[in-house]
Amino acid sequence: MANSALLVMDVQRDIVRIADDGSGYLPRLRRAIDGAHAAGIPVIYVVIALRPGNPEVSPRNRVLTNAVRAGLFTEGDPGTEIHPDIAPQQGDVVVTKRRGSAFSGSDLDLVLRARDIDNLVLTGIATSAVVLSTLWRAVDLDFGLTVLADGCLDTDPEVHTMLIEKLFPQWADVVTVEDWLKAIATQ
Repeated sequence: MANSALLVMDVQRDIVRIADDGSGYLPRLRRAIDGAHAAGIPVIYVVIALRPGNPEVSPRNRVLTNAVRAGLFTEGDPGTEIHPDIAPQQGDVVVTKRRGSAFSGSDLDLVLRARDIDNLVLTGIATSAVVLSTLWRAVDLDFGLTVLADGCLDTDPEVHTMLIEKLFPQWADVVTVEDWLKAIATQ
């Protein structure tokens, strides 16, 4: 998978606490991260973090306004940290974003262009938020895309299934972590 990167998006302490359904998501994601490292595929973590006082949150933005009210996403808070079960290793890049898409309010595009990456492998929480919005932006930017179906998680399993089975295959290859690991091991 030359010129590919694995994006691990919004797998932060508070988000995992809210979304993890006990299905083994974090160990499965850890396997994908370890497999990417073994295959020489860069791993890029994307986190959402808002400045104290939230100067970048408009009251018209329902999602972020509700998150702020719930005490989520404040830069520097322990709950905003990447979950320790999938913590970055030396050489991994961490990108901070200020909105739903990994590209919004971040330097992700700069990091990808600097590394000549043109294929993205998407994982994260939530399927209906960061994964969906990042996928759509990446399509517009002409990236090749793979979505790891079981490397994504959503608080609504029906929405997750609909996106993974019906919408995402229109723009991306959708595979399981296990199938992706087998594919990168043979390259």
